[in-house]
Amino acid sequence: MFGSNRSAAKAYARVGLETGVTAASPHKLIGMLFDGAMIAILRAQNHMQAGQITEKGEAISKAISIIDSGLHASLNLEAGGEVAQNLDALYGYMTQQLTQAHLRNDLALLQEVHGLLGDLKSAWDAIDPQAAARAEVGARQTFASVKA
Repeated sequence: MFGSNRSAAKAYARVGLETGVTAASPHKLIGMLFDGAMIAILRAQNHMQAGQITEKGEAISKAISIIDSGLHASLNLEAGGEVAQNLDALYGYMTQQLTQAHLRNDLALLQEVHGLLGDLKSAWDAIDPQAAARAEVGARQTFASVKA
């Protein structure tokens, strides 16, 4: 009558993810793309080490898809200037490296791209406009309580 606990957990996770995506700001969505690509690469590394070729390929394909259809597609090359141009080139490089990692079964290439994504994610998180607004509100509240 009921599905397995595993399928229920997957359905619950899917609903949670969909809800998170719906409620997320554009800035948060980009952060979620970075996270998704990095998770896919970690899975590819695990599958590569376990000799699971099909699963490795699927995980690498997912990472490439997130980079190309998510991160790369979100760039505005006209308005973004040099930063957007550099990211455009970097995303292309990442896609090439992931493809080579798959073809050569090269763990180091996966780790390289994971590191690049991690660096970009850290920089992206540092410019979170909502975090800056929260910090400003917190500073005002602290100043008001000190003044009182």
